[in-house]
Amino acid sequence: MSFARVRALVVVGVLAVAAIVFVITALVRDSQGGAASGEDCPAGSALADVTLPDDPAEVTVKVYNGTNTAGLADSVTNEFKNRRFTVQKPAESKTKFKGVALIRFGPDSVGRAQLLRAYFLAQSKMEYNAKRKGTLIDIVIGSQFRQLATTTEVNQSLVEVGEPTLPPGSCIKPAVKKKDENS
Repeated sequence: MSFARVRALVVVGVLAVAAIVFVITALVRDSQGGAASGEDCPAGSALADVTLPDDPAEVTVKVYNGTNTAGLADSVTNEFKNRRFTVQKPAESKTKFKGVALIRFGPDSVGRAQLLRAYFLAQSKMEYNAKRKGTLIDIVIGSQFRQLATTTEVNQSLVEVGEPTLPPGSCIKPAVKKKDENS
């Protein structure tokens, strides 16, 4: 073997060892693991559920008509019902909304609200309230609303908006393990 080859093998070996040491050091000193699992959460912070639901039936919505169009909340509620969402009786909003839709939600429904946002092609206004309890999501339909997105459009919109993000002042709610159906 020539001296040049030996020198090249030594350099490659040193680089490989340095890379291994670097990776191990990065993994050992990683300080983000606790934040992702909900550890080290300041007292009084809301624990937010950021998981996207597997089935629309897991999402409960109440639709409000924020326009002058009669029956709009009824028709949108029926659209959500036809798409297998759990719906409550629609109502009239006390105030009018000029946008596409206003989605009001709390810490227990951050991931569910992200799914609903996709049905409005990410053109809805999101309104988070840390003090809100339960998983019910209020949707105020605005004057710029035309129709809910199709299944294909929803899937594309979910890819574009990405994973749900933690609202300010909240921590990730620890995942609840589902019980095995056989036990």
